[in-house]
Amino acid sequence: MEEGNQTGEKNFLLLGFTGNSDQQSLFFVLFLSMYLVTVLGNLLIILASISDSHLHTPMYFFLSNLSFVDICFTSTTIPKMLVNMLMQSKDISFAGCLSQIFFFIVFGCLDSFLLTVMAYDRFVAICHPLHYMVIMNPRLCACLILGSWIMSVLGSLLETLTALRLSFCTSMEIANFFCDLPEVLKLACCETLINNIVVYFVTIVLGVFPLSGILFSYSQIFLSILRISSSNGKCKAFSTCGSHLSVVSLFYGTGLGVYLSSAASLSSSASLMSSVMYTMVTPMLNPFIYSLRNRDMKGALRRLLSKALNEGPLQDSRE
Repeated sequence: MEEGNQTGEKNFLLLGFTGNSDQQSLFFVLFLSMYLVTVLGNLLIILASISDSHLHTPMYFFLSNLSFVDICFTSTTIPKMLVNMLMQSKDISFAGCLSQIFFFIVFGCLDSFLLTVMAYDRFVAICHPLHYMVIMNPRLCACLILGSWIMSVLGSLLETLTALRLSFCTSMEIANFFCDLPEVLKLACCETLINNIVVYFVTIVLGVFPLSGILFSYSQIFLSILRISSSNGKCKAFSTCGSHLSVVSLFYGTGLGVYLSSAASLSSSASLMSSVMYTMVTPMLNPFIYSLRNRDMKGALRRLLSKALNEGPLQDSRE
């Protein structure tokens, strides 16, 4: 077969999860259930944060933004995978693949930035409690969110635009259920040095630096907690950080697992499971972590659900 840039002639093939029809049906039901739980759980977090006046604080403002980003993050990859399973198809166009790469990087970087911003919020709340409302004012909170969006979009644009220069030869099979940029780079039949440099640069700026900020914030938090004399004060301080620290560990733990498994050249099934953990399990578990470990959020969710249940019959009777 003649080699050349065939992106205009052929679609990429997302190999994803292979198996017989029964296995495909099981995967479809499982992943659809996980996606619906993710969307519903994060949507409840957003509604609770908006509707309950007790949660109109910077911490829950950032949390509602994180929940929105998690919904978008999973919606970038899962619906396409479900459609492919339903239609018994594995195709994705070159434009669709680039779009998936762009939005996947945007929302992945936003997750990282928002977790960093939330760590800074906890740092100010515990280490500078008397100045918390002055420092974490609405203007600063809005600027932090806006800055996170701008940095994420610019980083993703840089990686996606450099991918436009790639040419592909005979192999168009991606060993995953979505267009992962490292997997796409492996298929290119041209020089990818520039792309790899851009990937490493964006990873350092939008991944390593935010993680360093999180580690610094929590090192200062732990030092401040150790200086608290009463055991009740220490427990209260730890409880305010417990939910966020659990989400940080889950997000970066699964994310590092994906790249470590890729570097270790594990089997395709192991790599797929790592991707599932990163793209599906983590966003699905975040609402459970915050609702189960956070007393204020549990109370807000109870009030939201009871209000919805009480207004339903009344609304029906009025009609």
